[in-house]
Amino acid sequence: MDAFADTLGRVGAWFGQNKYLSAIKNAFQNFMPATITGAVGVLWTNVLVNSSTGLGKLWSPIMALEVLNPIFSAMQYATISCITIGVTMLIASEIAEANGETGSYPAVLGFILWMMVTPTSFTAGSLSTSVTSAGGNTVSVSLADLFNSKGVAAALAKAAKATLPAGDKLKAGAAKGITVDSFGYQGILSNYTAATGLFTGLIVAIVGMEIYNAFRKNDALKIKMPEQVPPGVAKAFEVLIPTTLTAIVVGAVGLVVQLATGAELNALIYNLVQKPLGSIIGGNIVALSFMYIIIMLFWCVGIHGNNMLAAIKEPILRPLLYENTAAYTAGKEPPNVFNLTMCQGFAEWGGSGVTLGLVFAILIFSRREDNRTIAGISLVPGLFNINETMTFGLPLVLNPILDIPFIFAPVITLIIGYILTISGFCPKVVLEVPWTMPPVIFMFVATGGKIMGAVSQLIVIAVSTLVYIPFLLAYERTQNKQSAAE
Repeated sequence: MDAFADTLGRVGAWFGQNKYLSAIKNAFQNFMPATITGAVGVLWTNVLVNSSTGLGKLWSPIMALEVLNPIFSAMQYATISCITIGVTMLIASEIAEANGETGSYPAVLGFILWMMVTPTSFTAGSLSTSVTSAGGNTVSVSLADLFNSKGVAAALAKAAKATLPAGDKLKAGAAKGITVDSFGYQGILSNYTAATGLFTGLIVAIVGMEIYNAFRKNDALKIKMPEQVPPGVAKAFEVLIPTTLTAIVVGAVGLVVQLATGAELNALIYNLVQKPLGSIIGGNIVALSFMYIIIMLFWCVGIHGNNMLAAIKEPILRPLLYENTAAYTAGKEPPNVFNLTMCQGFAEWGGSGVTLGLVFAILIFSRREDNRTIAGISLVPGLFNINETMTFGLPLVLNPILDIPFIFAPVITLIIGYILTISGFCPKVVLEVPWTMPPVIFMFVATGGKIMGAVSQLIVIAVSTLVYIPFLLAYERTQNKQSAAE
């Protein structure tokens, strides 16, 4: 057992000291207030003040607040739909800090580098609209579908008549030179700013800041200013050449990818990295179960398993959550069964190891005053998903009997949650919820105010309690024997 603990300890130390994993973990944690703020916006516009899918359907007076919906729609867009921008800037700042850089400039540079590999010009032919048939089916029509030469000629003749001075006229065949590709627009699509662009942001921020750091540390590339120049101005000139060279390198990479593959860097990373990982891990009950077993093994030797794997878990599961949020906001069926909040709601409630089930088991079945005291102290923190009093107080760390359900109870409840969701009993999770929100309320909110979400979490709470009971009784028999032998 000691050798196993030592091995996990060394692995945990590596995870904790790795600057890239730490940067990713810290970036997501720091951005969490923004995503939860966005979830509040979704709740307002879809669950509360909404006459089709929300409370407004049952209680019409609340629709008087509909005038405020643009505020909450903007709140959702600026946070959840722009997560890639925020996380990219935060990761760039974390990497730069790890490299000895100070100030806010690295975050700005991270955004600049991401923008350089993100398309900003588009042809209007891809724009589309949709109509709903009598049978409730959706028909999508693109601008390119509606574009025809007869329509162009007629529109051009009308415009010429209204604008050209007397005696002037269009050249013959002018209409033929206008195609749907003649119309374009500029901007940043939400496809890139939202979850689908997240891995591009992570990679560009990390690689870009390492390139920048290599140039910045080269004294030959620093422009030295006289001492009388203000420090802020002097530093700006000092990083001028490193910034320019970094931008050129990152831009060149984006161009090479575009020329070699015919697709921009965002699409390449999404198709080769983010999408496969989402399918292999984020959409696979076996892979997720294995991940939670690893998390719990860390906890068994006193290492915070969730923190250890956060840098791996969150970049994979968060995009799946935001894809669901986007679909829910648009009134479509959420595509993903698994996502970050779903796993929290079924495998992390009450704290790691779903130990609130153990608290209930002790309060109902335990005959030992010491265990009941610890469970009583742990009840209120456990209701807010904090379980250190159980983990280290009972203890669960290095406890060969209770560690069995401690490891496997989250896996069992996750599998049950998966079954309940794919069967349609539990609605899909669509919103991010603060991790400290009490169970039952947690899943009610996470599923968009659906009562069956709350019922589903009640089911896994009961299952977890049942899983812990036989091991608790065995542990107390061992405790009683030890007490009698003393």
